Amino acid sequence: MSTAAATPARTGQVLADLLPASRVRDAALVLGGAALTGLAAQIAVPVPGSPVPVTGQTFAALLVGTALGAGRGFLSLALYAVAGLAGMPWFAHGTSGVAPSFGYILGMILASTVVGALARRGADRSMLRMAGTMLVGEAIIYAVGVPYLALATGMSAAAAIAAGLTPFLIGDALKAALAMGALPTAWKFADKR
Repeated sequence: MSTAAATPARTGQVLADLLPASRVRDAALVLGGAALTGLAAQIAVPVPGSPVPVTGQTFAALLVGTALGAGRGFLSLALYAVAGLAGMPWFAHGTSGVAPSFGYILGMILASTVVGALARRGADRSMLRMAGTMLVGEAIIYAVGVPYLALATGMSAAAAIAAGLTPFLIGDALKAALAMGALPTAWKFADKR
């Protein structure tokens, strides 16, 4: 089968849809997405002057949403958040519960859902579209996380932006670049099968 013939059949799919469909598959993907996010959160580097560390968590959340789709992405990140609130030590630095950075986790739930919906529409098939998808996801995370940070700490909006957005822009650009290469490449391999 040629790539041209295979691609239209995959329209409306995300990478996880290439696995045989079952409830067991979906449960495993949701649990795996939550676990991946929890593991990635342990890659945490403190940022001087900010209660929010640089982590691998945002990359994992956007990757989970894009690869699993909106529904499974939402469930994965919601499970991640609920388990962390219940005491599972898998937020950044092995913490759990509510912290000033919890707004970013709430933003990740929404972002994972949105990027999953965009991926189902083919936004993960090319580098350019994937870049836009990652930018949308990151913007959603910050749109929820930065105001939450300001409210939780009593910071002004300008201080919350300086502590909770500005120091992370370069790292987020690098994470977006990784995703730009990874997901379109995965689709190219899938289309060759």
